[in-house]
Amino acid sequence: METTTLLNEHNKQEYPPMHTCEHIVNRTMMNLFGCGRSVSAHIERKKSKLDYRLETCPTEEEVKRIEETVNETIAQKLPVTTQFITQAEAQGRFDLKRLPENASELVRIVRVGDYDECLCIGTHVTNTSEIGIFKIVSHSWDEAEKCWRMRFKLIER
Repeated sequence: METTTLLNEHNKQEYPPMHTCEHIVNRTMMNLFGCGRSVSAHIERKKSKLDYRLETCPTEEEVKRIEETVNETIAQKLPVTTQFITQAEAQGRFDLKRLPENASELVRIVRVGDYDECLCIGTHVTNTSEIGIFKIVSHSWDEAEKCWRMRFKLIER
């Protein structure tokens, strides 16, 4: 008998290449700056933005390094896979604070090769080769909030 896994309803249909790229950008920021995943995200087909809490504004050299690292990761043609685990199994491995109050007992992990894994109910490509080229188009710094905003797009290969 075949079983169906039920997850919470998702309120938006993402553009899979951009949404998968968001995962790579988040891991890159965590690796390079020791920050958490983005505190705010607006992911669209043409242009997207992510906000990060940082101690200082990244230098232009660091911004270039982010772009290079994301594109190097995309170029590795990593598989994008999913796995279902219980919230109890996810405890301690993932930040469960963003789960809605009525979240299902089963949660979905999305993995981008060995580079990133996180809880996510969105849509993704099956391989990073489907993403394209990542380009940071602008960025800004809010000193009072210690928040860095990156705006980016994807360019077809």
